[in-house]
Amino acid sequence: MIPLSVLDLVPVRMGETPVQALPRALDLARHVERWGYQRYWVAEHHNMVGIASSATSVVIGYLAGGTSTIRLGSGGIMLPNHSPLVIAEQFGTLASLYPGRIDLGLGRAPGTDQATMRALRAHPQAAEHFPDDIQALRFLFDDAQPDQGIRAVPGAGTHVPLWILGSSTYGSQVAAHFGLPYGFASHFAPADLDAALRIYRQQFKPSEQLARSHAMPCINVIVADTDREAARLFTTLQQRFTDMARNRRGLMTPPIDDIETYWSPAEKVHAMRMLECAFVGSPESVRAQLQAFIERTGADELMVSGSIFDHDARLHSYELLADIGQQLEPRRTAALATA
Repeated sequence: MIPLSVLDLVPVRMGETPVQALPRALDLARHVERWGYQRYWVAEHHNMVGIASSATSVVIGYLAGGTSTIRLGSGGIMLPNHSPLVIAEQFGTLASLYPGRIDLGLGRAPGTDQATMRALRAHPQAAEHFPDDIQALRFLFDDAQPDQGIRAVPGAGTHVPLWILGSSTYGSQVAAHFGLPYGFASHFAPADLDAALRIYRQQFKPSEQLARSHAMPCINVIVADTDREAARLFTTLQQRFTDMARNRRGLMTPPIDDIETYWSPAEKVHAMRMLECAFVGSPESVRAQLQAFIERTGADELMVSGSIFDHDARLHSYELLADIGQQLEPRRTAALATA
């Protein structure tokens, strides 16, 4: 069986505000916890009216306080925006409040545009120090030494597990070098997926945290009772990616009956290239698609983003996916050895 996890951007729907979006995220977290999902992660984005997870560590605390067993984490914290000490204190606090349940996924991108990056007071060259900042975080989460001048309090001794996230081969090299689990953003940037996973496995060095490589691609999955209904729900995500090409990032929009009336042929090619790792359909269709994806990638875990406008339909999709997950089988180790 392949573990399933959830990535939630805490979307703000058209006609609503974050006041409604945040309780919906907690409701989804409670449901997927009951259905056996491994993790529930939220992502850092700034200055985007359709995403309510900008204060990521605060949202994680809210979700952790309303759940019992599921792991909560960041998918991810954009490390160039922050001091490693501040992140160690935030996630050390979370780990102290909810021991054994907190993950820290780290990204190298700013998660926003240049103007907003300046408003965050992030240094333009901060991303160049990504490996050094990772090493600093490992040090701050480790057991403190008697003569250690700078400590994360809370944080020292919590050993919060780190994940490296990426959408290119660079992140795979960093994850392999540090011996950390690796999450690839194939839900919006699938082009380098196969190359990144190959490099990660070939270059992986075991660490205290991880003895063998662990790859978790993030994908889009929308499941409904029929292929036709799933395709209609999918138009919400297709509109979003079309709007991104138009440099418009607004609220989450409801599905439409005919997506062909929304995008131009060029926009369709662009959006569907980015959505190559979107698996949409009935349970039977999605199970076959996911099993083929696992055979292709050798994924150790799947992180799923399900952007569906209607909350009940979103819950239904994740419930159907939980049943599908029971039927998914890992790729054979012998096949992986030649990947």
